Parts: sequence; C-alpha cells; structure tokens
Amino acid sequence: MTRPYEPETLRQDEVAALTGATVIEFGTNWCGICKGAQPAITEALAEAPEGLRHIKVEDGSGRPLGRAFGVKLWPTLVFLKDGREVGRVVRPASADAVREPLRQLA
Repeated sequence: MTRPYEPETLRQDEVAALTGATVIEFGTNWCGICKGAQPAITEALAEAPEGLRHIKVEDGSGRPLGRAFGVKLWPTLVFLKDGREVGRVVRPASADAVREPLRQLA
C-alpha cells in the first residue's frame, strides 16, 4: 500500500530551502486518477537516486503550496534540486514518464 497524501506542512520558503533531490507529489486520497497513477509512481521512485525525498501533499482549494506551484490537475509531481524546480509530470500514465525527470535529479 502506498503512503497517503498528508495535509500541507511546508511553506513555499521552506521548500525553497530544501537541499538535495526532492519530489513533491500533489494529489488527494479520494482522487481516482491519483490512485491509478500510484503503481507507475511507485515503480519509478523505487529506482530513484539514494537520498531522494518524496513528499506527498494533499492539495485542494485554498491550499497555498499547491497554488504556489501552479498545480491544476492531480497527481502533479514536482521535481526539485536544492529547492529549485527542474521537472514536472502531470498525471503520469507510466513509470517512464516519471523516470525522465528523475534523471535530472542525478
């Protein structure tokens, strides 16, 4: 079973201060498309570089972090290196769709 999306705990300035490789995954626990994408996301992230931080954020109306990243559809994965966005995948249909931006984190 995959981890659930958690309520927002980070602010935009805290995200910008993160060091190393991070993937922030925006979605909701009740979203069918989010649930359907989990096998592909899990498969790709299992091959990720050691030390990758994967944060699952429950998104929705009025949630500032998702708005700061311009999230409009779920799931959206934002790939960060030292707090800066280097890639993004919206509604990944395959593990390969997630693998490509992961390479930019290496």
